[in-house]
Amino acid sequence: MIYKLLVSQYIDKQMQKNYYITTPIYYVNDVPHIGHAYTTLCSDVLARYMRLDGRNVKFLTGTDEHGQKVAKSAEKKNIPPQEFVNKLSLKFKELANILNVSNDDFIRTTEDRHKRAVQHLWNILVKNGDIYLGKYSGWYSVRDEAFYAESELIDGKAPTGAPVEWMEEDSYFFALSKWQDKLLQFYEDNPDFIRPASRRNEIISFVKSGLMDLSVSRTSISWGVDVPNAPGHVVYVWLDALTNYISALGYPDNSQDFKDFWPADVHMVGKDITRFHAVYWPAFLMAASIEPPKSVVAHGWWTNEGQKISKSIGNVIDPIALIEEFGLDQVRYFMLREVIFGNDGNYSREAFVNRVNNELSNKVGNLAQRILSFISKIDGKVPDPKQDIGGDENIAFCRSLKPLLDAAMERENFNLVLDKINEIADRANLYVDQMAPWKLKNTDQDKMLEVLYITLELIRYIGIYLQPFIPTSAAKLLDLLAVETDHRNFKDLDKMLKPGDSLPSPEVIFPRVE
Repeated sequence: MIYKLLVSQYIDKQMQKNYYITTPIYYVNDVPHIGHAYTTLCSDVLARYMRLDGRNVKFLTGTDEHGQKVAKSAEKKNIPPQEFVNKLSLKFKELANILNVSNDDFIRTTEDRHKRAVQHLWNILVKNGDIYLGKYSGWYSVRDEAFYAESELIDGKAPTGAPVEWMEEDSYFFALSKWQDKLLQFYEDNPDFIRPASRRNEIISFVKSGLMDLSVSRTSISWGVDVPNAPGHVVYVWLDALTNYISALGYPDNSQDFKDFWPADVHMVGKDITRFHAVYWPAFLMAASIEPPKSVVAHGWWTNEGQKISKSIGNVIDPIALIEEFGLDQVRYFMLREVIFGNDGNYSREAFVNRVNNELSNKVGNLAQRILSFISKIDGKVPDPKQDIGGDENIAFCRSLKPLLDAAMERENFNLVLDKINEIADRANLYVDQMAPWKLKNTDQDKMLEVLYITLELIRYIGIYLQPFIPTSAAKLLDLLAVETDHRNFKDLDKMLKPGDSLPSPEVIFPRVE
């Protein structure tokens, strides 16, 4: 029942054509790690899926470059903060490149377009009476760039385990408390705003427990966006950072991008920053009379061989090293397949090797290799089935999948989508084993051609459906079937292979990982 509802919702959203998805902007106090890669890949899969489905997609990522943590890191290296962030921001750009991510823009909070947007939003909040001058006294975590109430501390540390320090300074405050009831009403009116449900429950519980006004300026540091008309104050890093989602669309100018793409369809975030996106951000926007985003979607954390990832332990997973060892699409596939979105995931070498070998190499790669090699020994052309094969149960299954996959994507259920693609591969392998076209060659050549054609069609569906996840390998697979590049969108799912088309020489797409 829930998937029928989601299919209906998906069709309604499809009618809107424009689709805006964002990653969080990554904090540049250190080099990228597997968590950054995962968030970006999840966003990339959604962006690619929606493009294949005919949507006009805007996909944003970038870097968060202000705040005390960055200033301290630059100071330790004895270089100016701008020079420090220039180097690290480049590493995040390079990671997106290496991951073959299809982002349309890369925003940096040190860009003029962003600073202007932050200061404009600040002035609107002041004008609307939601920012006032006061004095901050309380606990602050430099690592989290977050303020915590006494009641939130656990053994004298932030809930994240980060150390906190007592801070007292003049500060401007955002009147967050006055938006408590409006936020709760917003969550009730928009039950899909925070996903998954576990994160939604946490946020509602947090807001119901009582919101305190939020300190939104700092005087103890100078590395940040200057508060307008308040010398010595810089904008709190989270008010600064969150504004990137609209500054990248040309806010505050009356830009076409802002008209077309705001509110964002999905803010993809890690579960540790859900509060900033699901509480502070919609409150800032409501106070500025700007519509909040449609959804904030939070994923879990990764462990390494069952252990919490920590620099002190020395078990940080470098995504670039993984790619260099195993291959890009193998890494993309594993990360999106291994974990149910929203849950924590575990990387283990054994799980990686098993997943890639059993599913990509054995099920898909071996299937394509043996069928295409067999066809190449006959005449190297797409077989002619001599009759309409649209009624074949396996073809019918492939055609029936699309609404289910749409509904799964509406819930970021990448694992289910890949389950169904694997089911096509299982069906195809079983069909080939049962029909044994190599035996039919000597007894019933017409039936052999029909079996080969149906199998190629199943591989074509696999290739088209795999494109958002492993774009390079999926393209190679479709190349081997001679599928024209402009016939690889979802609207082309029923455009069957043309009998008689020449097929290129078969090649291994998914070599086994040893």
